Amino acid sequence: MGIRQRSQWRQRAVGAAVVVAALVLAGCGRADDGAPSGEAGAVTDGPATGTIELWAAGAEAAELPVLFDDFIAENPDVEINMTPIPEEEFVTKMTAAIAAGTVPDLVYVFTEHQPALFATEAFAPVPEGLVDEADFFASVWESGQVDGVSYGVPWFTYARVFQYRADLAEAAGLEPPQDWDDLREFAQTLKDAGVAYPLAFYVVPFDEYTAAQFDTFAHQNGGGIISDDATEWTIDSPENVEALEFYGSLFDDGFVSPDGPTSVDSVAYLAQDRIAGVLNGPWLRGWIKDAHGQEWLDEHMAALVPPAGPGGERAASIGGGNWAVLEDAANADAAWKFVRYASEPETQLAWFASMGNLPTVQVAWDDPAIADDEALEQVREAMEYGVSVPPVPTWNQVGKALGEQIERVARGTATAQEALDAAQAEAESIGVGQ
Repeated sequence: MGIRQRSQWRQRAVGAAVVVAALVLAGCGRADDGAPSGEAGAVTDGPATGTIELWAAGAEAAELPVLFDDFIAENPDVEINMTPIPEEEFVTKMTAAIAAGTVPDLVYVFTEHQPALFATEAFAPVPEGLVDEADFFASVWESGQVDGVSYGVPWFTYARVFQYRADLAEAAGLEPPQDWDDLREFAQTLKDAGVAYPLAFYVVPFDEYTAAQFDTFAHQNGGGIISDDATEWTIDSPENVEALEFYGSLFDDGFVSPDGPTSVDSVAYLAQDRIAGVLNGPWLRGWIKDAHGQEWLDEHMAALVPPAGPGGERAASIGGGNWAVLEDAANADAAWKFVRYASEPETQLAWFASMGNLPTVQVAWDDPAIADDEALEQVREAMEYGVSVPPVPTWNQVGKALGEQIERVARGTATAQEALDAAQAEAESIGVGQ
């Protein structure tokens, strides 16, 4: 099963189609009729009943119905009414529904969307005892929290790892790169061997995805673009400047092209020896398998936790999606029961088999389908060093501004200090939205 994941640029590239008929959103949610709002601890002991209004985004919406049958079999008096929404419209549609009081009961929210949506204060806290927080990866569970309160239950996850042409590295006498010096040696050696641009980063376009990837370099150097309490931007810190100097030097030395490839184009570039290593999610292996077959994948590719910074610090970009229930949900009880069902290891493994998305419940990773995959073992280790996007509603705006400044460094039109000073000033003018 190829691992297929989501995000706006990935969906545009692979043309994921939602096969459930789209509904006109006006009226798809329920009007606020003054019914009691959902609250922590409101889940009853009996089976779920009534209708669950579920809004789903991205490629996952096409696959979700495969999970409904077992839940309905266990809860025969429940019905699930799912409305698929294009990912790029999800935040807009949700905020409009919240303002109009016509919200669904249940949504899954991608980590990139959570800061803006959770800032509306329209979501209910996770009921106490619904699931055991200790069952989940700590960094993943924290992604659904605001000020220490959990509003989301993790549904699927990923970490971006270094995926590279192991055959080219072996032929050149290279060991897997463990730190920045090794990464530079990897790039220089393979460039000398004829690989045009040995590395590929998120650069088409330079935007918040670029900024999020750079943030992992910053953390590897002991920095980070926002304070630990997420109250102020720290973009122009000395550690971040050093990290961007290293990042920019990879472009200066011809190891990375500022013009691509795009994420999906990297599949062809890898096969054509035009690049040799990328920082990407586990879905890349699925794309490669689909394009070139399992045998080619096994013979040519390997995965590795991203190389550490000069001080040995590791960091990997993590993401995924969380289930969340609206505060004004008309059927919060049934919605939370579906979330509990979705958090069972068996359900998460069924979702992995269907969609390829990785479980958030740790015990599910012991299943042979995952445990026997060496590349996924690297993903699991990388999640121990997980860095999420800043948990503030202004992230997309600030991330885009930072991405544009990073482009100046990549193209040699600004120093790292100049770029981060400019990004810091813009970020401070935007604020953190709190």
